[in-house]
Parts: sequence; C-alpha cells; structure tokens
Amino acid sequence: MKILPLATSLLALFVTASGQVKTNQAVPQDPPATRARVLKNESKTVSIASTGQSLQAHAKFNNTDAVGTRPVSPGNSSKENTVPVRSTAAPVAPAISAASTQIYRVGPLDVLDIQLVENPTRQSTLYTVLENGSLEYPLAGPPINVVGLTATEIAGLLRQRIKIFENPRVVVNVRDFASHMVTISGLVASPGKKALRREAVPLYALLTESMVLPEAARATINRVGRAQMLIDLKDPNHVATLITAGDVIKVSGPPPAPTEFFFIGGAINSPGQKPYHLGLTLTQAILASGGTAANAGDRIKISRLGNNGRLSSQEHNLRRVQLGRAVDPVLQKGDRIEVFPAN
Repeated sequence: MKILPLATSLLALFVTASGQVKTNQAVPQDPPATRARVLKNESKTVSIASTGQSLQAHAKFNNTDAVGTRPVSPGNSSKENTVPVRSTAAPVAPAISAASTQIYRVGPLDVLDIQLVENPTRQSTLYTVLENGSLEYPLAGPPINVVGLTATEIAGLLRQRIKIFENPRVVVNVRDFASHMVTISGLVASPGKKALRREAVPLYALLTESMVLPEAARATINRVGRAQMLIDLKDPNHVATLITAGDVIKVSGPPPAPTEFFFIGGAINSPGQKPYHLGLTLTQAILASGGTAANAGDRIKISRLGNNGRLSSQEHNLRRVQLGRAVDPVLQKGDRIEVFPAN
C-alpha cells in the first residue's frame, strides 16, 4: 500500500506551505515620523528625525511627568521611527557641553532677520517665531516648525521651500534672542532678565554684562532638575560654570563671620579659637582643628562655663568614642577642649 507515504508527503508539503505563508506575512509597522510639505502641485516629505536631538534640548519638563522617545524596534535601526514613552521620574537637567557655547538654537518668540540676497525689498525682513514654534514666511508656503534649529539650518529649509526664484540665496540671522533668558539679581548694578546669544555662556560673561559689584563674593544658581549650585566668585573654575536658558542667579557677599566659638588646645595639630555651630560634636571639633597630634593620647577634657560663672569639667575617652562604644558628646558655644598627650 502506497497510501501512507503519499499522505506523509502531503502533510509535509502542507506544513512547509503554511510556514512560508506565515513567514512571508508583512509585519505591520508604524509609519515613519515625517512632516508633509506641499508646494504648488508637488508633494514632498521631510524627515524630522534629524532635528529630534535639537528639539529635545528645548523640551520642557513639569513636576509630574516627562515625555521622551525610544525606537520602535531595535531591528529597524535604519528607520527614524519613534513612539512616545512616558516617565514619572523627576526631571534631570541634561549635561551642558562646551560646544553649546558656539551655537544658538531658535526658540519661540525669537525674531529672525530673513533676507534674499539677490532680491532686496523695502518691506520688513523681520519675522517672529510664533509661540507654537512655527515660522510664517510668505514665500515659503505653509508655516515651518523651526524650534531647535540654527539660523543656518533655517536658511537651508527656506531655500528648499522658496520656488518663485531659482536657487535663492537666503541669509537668516537672529535679531532678538527672546527664548533664551536668564534672571540675575543681588549685588549687580544691572539686575533683571538677560538674553543669551548662545545655548550656554560662562558665568563670568554674564557677570560682566550685569556689572557685578566689588563686594560680591559668591553666587547661587538655581536650575530646573538640578540641585542648587553655590559658586565662589574668586575661584576661576567656578566662574567658568556654563549658564543656560532658564537659570536663576543670585549674587551675594561673603558669608557672615561666625560670632560663636569653641577653644581647643593640647596635643592637637591646630589649636586655638574655632568657629562654633549648633550641633557640633567632639569628633567634628577635632577634625576641624587638624586632628590630634602624634603624641596625643585617648584622654580628652571638656570644660564648660556654668550659669554660676564656674567651670565644670568632664573627661572622655576619644578611642571609645571613635569606636562607637561611647557617645560622641555635643559641644556648646564657649566650650574649652584639652587633648592630653599619651603617658
């Protein structure tokens, strides 16, 4: 009987055919992120993925949510397809590179000076970027989203969009840098809002523009997504800190001199009068005094002036305190500490 081998062959053929059908099925994919551009009777598409990175630099975060992007599929690395990803993590300020001091990316309310070199006009060449980030230029057709682009990149887009001239020469400059503002206050002769002409500028450039006063000694910088930064204006590295749009800067004088002290002597590396602050402990006071000397022992005496005007003393074993076997005593202002040498 040849029926069984024939049935087996038909079954194998059916399985193979089924596998081919499933394998050849097209996997649905999201359409690539593009922006349509229609000029006269011609329709073109322009990928916006190339400006994605620059747009992210201008992304605004709130306190409850942040929106980013991720690739749809690692296997489709050639496509510029992205989908939104929502995150409830606290926003973190992106790192600022030194290259940011060499470029400026246009933002809402910036004023652009757009000129056709070979076709001068008596009409105004100034155009304001709308709050939604679009630029309305009459010769370029529909509005163009220009947020995150440099002036050179915008000129390149306009050259492609302007069709009434052949190979138009377009020059774009930023006239009003309204989207990149910082606020400075405190010990400066010219406080208020200042416009940045780059994505980032060194702090010293902003201080020069604001005319910092001679008594200024430090500054605090508040930036969204980052802890407050304290700047020593006498430190060249500190004043080179890069400032970016949205920063709030306050310039102040030196910290107030301490008015309360403790006193330490004996086998200590830096004896004398030391500034006191609330909560100061014995081990902290020793560290602030340069540590114990090479001949120091474990015995320490703390003397304190009582309400009756008399000193009372108490001894402590420093080694036991450091090992956690005894309480690290909290000092009071005016305490006298004596570190005894080893026997």
